Amino acid sequence: MLIKQQILEQIAQGSVSLAFRCWQRPTVRAGGQLQTAVGILAIDAVDVITLHQVTDVDAQQAGYASQQALIDELGQTDQGQLYRIQLHWAGPDPRVVLREQTGLSSADLEQVRQKLTQWDAQSKHGSWTMTVLNLIQTHPETRAAELAALAQLETATLKANVRKLKALGLTESIAKGGYRLSPRGQEVINRLNA
Repeated sequence: MLIKQQILEQIAQGSVSLAFRCWQRPTVRAGGQLQTAVGILAIDAVDVITLHQVTDVDAQQAGYASQQALIDELGQTDQGQLYRIQLHWAGPDPRVVLREQTGLSSADLEQVRQKLTQWDAQSKHGSWTMTVLNLIQTHPETRAAELAALAQLETATLKANVRKLKALGLTESIAKGGYRLSPRGQEVINRLNA
């Protein structure tokens, strides 16, 4: 579920608590969560409604000036069922918190090493984890397509791999494009390369 940055910020501030989408089938479910640029969003409810059930208050809780403004935007989307999604900000992205954690114990470092080894063993493309981490270290802020060429991987494969590294708190995406090692990632690669 894509949400505009401005709306994400309003959800994090608590001024937006609803979203409306026209879908063939819902892409979120009640009780689920979304990782976003502002942190974790909790999905509280997903209900099928009709357009005439949307009120001005609903529209304002979704970040629109009026019911008509919301209807105008929904009218530009693909056909499908209208869903009312109730959501709230549930906290910071745990990956952001994790990537700032340094001073890893030997046991923590071993856990990370084991996960990297597992990913390498499961990969159809052979060992990639240290290659990608080293490339990001030596080419910070380089876009995925360029890094993929250096790693001799497809761009989609590299992006999926970097998402795994990001989940361990080792890398972070740069707003203008590309990646860099997090403080945690820098410590891990320095210690593993030693």
